[in-house]
Amino acid sequence: MKKIVIALILIPFFGFTQTIKNLDFIAPMSDDLIAVQKNNTWGFINNEGTLVIDFRDDLVSTPSAQGEYPVFKNGRCLISEKKDGITYFGYIDKTGETIIEPQFLNATNFENNKALVLHVIEERIGKNEILGKNVVFHRSFEVVIDQDGEIKNYLNPEGVNIVLSKTRLRTPPNITSKKITDNIYAVLNKNKKWTVEVIDK
Repeated sequence: MKKIVIALILIPFFGFTQTIKNLDFIAPMSDDLIAVQKNNTWGFINNEGTLVIDFRDDLVSTPSAQGEYPVFKNGRCLISEKKDGITYFGYIDKTGETIIEPQFLNATNFENNKALVLHVIEERIGKNEILGKNVVFHRSFEVVIDQDGEIKNYLNPEGVNIVLSKTRLRTPPNITSKKITDNIYAVLNKNKKWTVEVIDK
């Protein structure tokens, strides 16, 4: 009888153990979650070892001294998606839900609830009557966004003309601005000189 009682007591503790096998990489904890790799996919486990975000192939890895792996910062993790051969970046939350749709040509991890991204605007300048197509051009802007994806500041208000072509954008364009403090950014201008931009906190 004692053996049955002991077994019943132990079942709740052993019954819900989750084992994740055959992992290729286990990253350090970041923002209370741990990235784990299996083949070419990544997922996240919590501090109890439970897989809270299933393995997927759209998570963006961040280089570090321990290797390259996806990270959560301020409750957001970078994801990427190819559209017409061009890579766009967005963010998910800790449930794996897409919070900011992939729309930026490049993006950084969040830090103190802000991130730097390359935002693209399409401008229509006319119509080609012969081809029956709109004539458009695109400009990219280095902007600061909040955790909801709202643009808070344009660091280069003039923007840069860019051709949205998979042959021209085989790799994401670089973000040249640098965060110095929470409200100070160094912005590289077209003359390759630096400008200090102070933004609202």
